Amino acid sequence: MSKQITISLDAMGGDAGPDMVLAGAALALERRPELRFVLFGDETRLKTILASHPALAAASRVVHADVVVRMDDKPSQALRAGRWKSSMWKAIEAVKTGEAAVCVSAGNTGALMAMAKFCLRTMAGIERPAIAAIWPTLTGESIVLDVGATIGADAQQLVDFSVMGAAMARAVFSVDRPKVGLLNVGVEEVKGIEEVKMAGRLLKEADLSELDYTGFVEGDDIGRGIVDVVVTEGFAGNIALKTAEGTARQMGQYLRAGITRTWLARLGYLLAKSAFDRLKEKMDPRKVNGGVFLGLNGVVIKSHGGTDAEGFASAVSLAYDMAVADLTRRIVEGLAHYHRAGAVAAANAGDARGEP
Repeated sequence: MSKQITISLDAMGGDAGPDMVLAGAALALERRPELRFVLFGDETRLKTILASHPALAAASRVVHADVVVRMDDKPSQALRAGRWKSSMWKAIEAVKTGEAAVCVSAGNTGALMAMAKFCLRTMAGIERPAIAAIWPTLTGESIVLDVGATIGADAQQLVDFSVMGAAMARAVFSVDRPKVGLLNVGVEEVKGIEEVKMAGRLLKEADLSELDYTGFVEGDDIGRGIVDVVVTEGFAGNIALKTAEGTARQMGQYLRAGITRTWLARLGYLLAKSAFDRLKEKMDPRKVNGGVFLGLNGVVIKSHGGTDAEGFASAVSLAYDMAVADLTRRIVEGLAHYHRAGAVAAANAGDARGEP
């Protein structure tokens, strides 16, 4: 029997607001009847929408919130105005109090991260959280982080991202020792900025049993799926993510234009329709919607603000998977093991030098 999981939803977040959020939650509930929800937002509006989703209404509890964080609010502004009153804050706080296992929001990314850090706090030893995205590849899927939580990262932070990403990969992909690569401008050890090269040396020296560090990977390796986890800092990661999304849309437009250009092309499309349908399914960004905030004392999922019900349902399903896998515990254990390995290595190095 599947485990019942409660998820808190910022029902007012996203470009389309509560109509999209509740439609997505209803769709996720159809696929996972064991889901339960706490919906935060305008109570009157939410209950009106829920009248069209009786199954969701039966599986949900509505909590009124007076304030809505707007998509163009600055994080500091949203944090000052939205704390304790906004649907976003209350949805995050439900994770802190244990009322919900995971929070999902399609709202303002900067505000969501600021509130999540303030409310849940970062894990011991983690200076910066990261946003991890699931990336479709030729071999299946990979995890890429950070895709925009913070700009820049030192070597130790990249190592932390590696450990957290590997913990997520074990949860999502059910692999005992995920392959991890550092995104770089080349695979040779002499290439790249010093922070990336130092992170590579630290990961090699640690030789962790929870992950298999394979070295540097380049941008074109992400889509090939040669590793389970690709690690980078938020500036490069966000550019890579947006570039991939834009390329997928560009390819889709090329295909649509090509198959409607002549009657022969239209005939060819009809003959190969099943293949085109599989390609469309594979390139659909809604199927992998949801960025996971890693490094906090609780799990928060950021859905794309412009997604539809299908995309939001994917984010809710991802939240369910993270809760069932007990992601926070896995990350804490992985970080503890890394720090123990570092302490042992430092002690051994001291013994070798004859230090007390």
